[in-house]
Amino acid sequence: MKQGVHPEYSDAKIICACGHVLETRSTVREMHVNTCSDCHPFFTGKAKYIDTEGRVERFQKRYAKAAK
Repeated sequence: MKQGVHPEYSDAKIICACGHVLETRSTVREMHVNTCSDCHPFFTGKAKYIDTEGRVERFQKRYAKAAK
């Protein structure tokens, strides 16, 4: 690698708004994020899928006839 061209790659701290701290390596020493894997609804299992237009039911009705 060329000397003086690349940024320094060192230990870094990622701090979430929920208080969770991750230790990793990066060119940025400290990052603040809004969500992490500990508080994001998708990863915690608290995600709710809202089907306001009934698309899932329509799909199930349409293809239940074909499956018979």
